[in-house]
Amino acid sequence: MGNSIRSISDGVSTIATEQTWIEGKAIQQLQTTAQLPQMVQVVGMPDLHPGRGYPIGAAFFSHQRLYPALVGNDIGCGMALLQTDISTSKLNIDKLEKKLGNIDQPLEPEWLDEADISGLVSSGFERSLGTIGGGNHFAELQQLDEIYDSEAALALGLDKKQLQLLVHSGSRGLGQAILAEHIEVFGHRGIEENTPECEAYLARHQQALDYAVVNRKLIALRMLKSWRAEGEVLLNVHHNLVEAETVNGVAGWLHRKGATPSNMGAVIVPGSRGDYSYVVRPLPTEVSLLSLAHGAGRKWMRSECKERLSGRYRVEQLEKTRFGSRVICGDRQLIYQEAPEAYKPIDSVIEAMQQAGLIELIARLKPVLTYKNRGEHG
Repeated sequence: MGNSIRSISDGVSTIATEQTWIEGKAIQQLQTTAQLPQMVQVVGMPDLHPGRGYPIGAAFFSHQRLYPALVGNDIGCGMALLQTDISTSKLNIDKLEKKLGNIDQPLEPEWLDEADISGLVSSGFERSLGTIGGGNHFAELQQLDEIYDSEAALALGLDKKQLQLLVHSGSRGLGQAILAEHIEVFGHRGIEENTPECEAYLARHQQALDYAVVNRKLIALRMLKSWRAEGEVLLNVHHNLVEAETVNGVAGWLHRKGATPSNMGAVIVPGSRGDYSYVVRPLPTEVSLLSLAHGAGRKWMRSECKERLSGRYRVEQLEKTRFGSRVICGDRQLIYQEAPEAYKPIDSVIEAMQQAGLIELIARLKPVLTYKNRGEHG
């Protein structure tokens, strides 16, 4: 193990190097979470940043009690990576952007038949399936930029001659409704395992996970259809969830809040819209609670982005990145909030995990076309 695993106090540690930007408030929230009843161990990933009461970019292991509030409102939020058949040799971003049109509206009912959502429990949130949502969610066409392990890349199904599609979204309003139901009755005190209340929450939680998997697939299908392209799902991994897990011989509950599982094979760790994304092979260890960073992690609060950046960039400038990639975001507030400057450099996050012996690199991808929303200019 490298020197980037830092113990802060008993049962509290972070994965970070000297260069990793971690706000004091995030560390504070991490320590507060460690004080929750029956919390055994908490680990902040290199993308750790403050959330609403609980930090994002962290894993939490508790014994005999689980905490739905730690998972938060976007149960099942995660990443799907697809290999498309869109050729890199005839790349025309203007054409791709134009053909894509607006994918913010609910899908036509026949889509849901086509995608076979029969396995999903009826939730009342079917109209949101196939939509990305707000905040840091996105869908992005990417191009393989560097392959570090050609055998692993081939085994995964990555093809350098064709573009990849990455979708970041979750359970939309369903996850929000499940958390609200829970908080109304239990507040933030969590629930005892093996109780009817716990079983009821876990059933709803599973419903949200299933919804999120289908949602990411539908977003991808919808985009591919507009380009008359095909795609194959290579990865579809959640980074907001709770599950039964044994850590250091103790059976308990592992909560991941913006943390990618390291015990399920290869995963993708994306940067901001103006940065690389990395496909990595995790080297699972209980030191990091079988978890990894889920992305670059915010550096600035949303509320301060526009003020910090509007003097330097016009909206039109933010619609292009240093890679020459394009950003579709019709919401002026959001385009500033999600600017690359508002995020940590992805290389610093990857480096911290490499130094801690948590990952091996498989491939690096760069953005080509990022979709946030069509929104309204103005």
